[in-house]
Amino acid sequence: MRNRRLRLWGASLLLLLAILMAPISVVATWVNSEVTDTDRYEQTVSPLARDPAVQSLIIDRVTDALVHKIDVRKITDTLADTLADHDGPRFLVDAARSLDEELKGGLKAGVRYTVARVVTSDAFAKAWDSIHRDAHTAATNVLTGEGGGALEVKGDTITLNVGTVVEELQKQLIGVTLVGAEDIPGADKSIELVHNDHLSEARDAARWLSVVGPWLPVVVVVLAGLGIWAAPSRRVALMAAGIGIGAMMCGLLIGLAVMRQVCLDAVPPASPSQDAAAALYDTLVRFLRQTILTVLLSAFLTVIAGYLYGHGRGAVAVRAAAARWTRTAGHALARTGLKPGAAGQWLRTHWPLTTGVVIGAGILTLFLWNYPTPTSVVLVFLLVVVVLAALGVLAAADGAEQR
Repeated sequence: MRNRRLRLWGASLLLLLAILMAPISVVATWVNSEVTDTDRYEQTVSPLARDPAVQSLIIDRVTDALVHKIDVRKITDTLADTLADHDGPRFLVDAARSLDEELKGGLKAGVRYTVARVVTSDAFAKAWDSIHRDAHTAATNVLTGEGGGALEVKGDTITLNVGTVVEELQKQLIGVTLVGAEDIPGADKSIELVHNDHLSEARDAARWLSVVGPWLPVVVVVLAGLGIWAAPSRRVALMAAGIGIGAMMCGLLIGLAVMRQVCLDAVPPASPSQDAAAALYDTLVRFLRQTILTVLLSAFLTVIAGYLYGHGRGAVAVRAAAARWTRTAGHALARTGLKPGAAGQWLRTHWPLTTGVVIGAGILTLFLWNYPTPTSVVLVFLLVVVVLAALGVLAAADGAEQR
């Protein structure tokens, strides 16, 4: 009894540590992948160039900056002076001097059309993707605020660098509108997307997580495995681990939703940056959300598997139905004359070992999968079920042959 209590307390402690570290492990793994994997980082930021809200924000800000550089008063005064010098009618001279707003509106419409054509073009999207190929530089800029990537963290503000747009505009606007080369904003022009007083603290935490990220998942798996192995009832411990980790993933999803609202609250409600900030947040965390859902689904399947190996009425009924199906299929296979031979006999004799190996191979496959998704979890789960069913049929065929 004393030994059982020690095992129970030890297993509980190990499982508790694994459950508490699970959400930290997920976030750390996500941060680490964004910093170290070039393709992953490009996949993360690439949709921003194609998002309508972000495109609209860039178009508005760049258009306003360009039109602001044009001296409309100088143009109307020049036109009025020219008419006066050529003895034009007085009402035309006065009308020319009052064309400021009309001329500015026409220029803004023309410039906006050209800017929109650039921003929504495939050339801009490709240019956007090309500047994110250096994952260490670009992703580190987001986390540390250093360097000159498209997304930067400066103090407590996330900014979007529109230098790529400007470079393309320099090719298309010069000579088409009244904008001179010296009037186009420099390539360091940035748009403020999100400002939050706690952003620097979050950035420091993200840098710390990127260091420990590669090791935390291994630690969580080891702690959970040791806890299940040490528990008096390993099936119950397996289910407890699945329920605990699943609950933590649900909490993490709620935390993402809360953080999204916090970020949006930092943007004025009437500001056009509101939709762009929402698109930025949803785009940057979509792989994190996908990872959370993957772990949540894995935890759910773990609980289901633990239940099916128990003594509950539903579990017994499912196992009995599976046994009847494999036995029927095995007998049908034996009647066809196909003999599994020694393989079938070995499977029938070592069925618990075979089951453990197949399930372990499925778990190892998911663990070694570069970036598992809920779809990959379902795929591996179905593959394990199919393999176990096929092996069960072979074992049942050998049993029918022995009779």
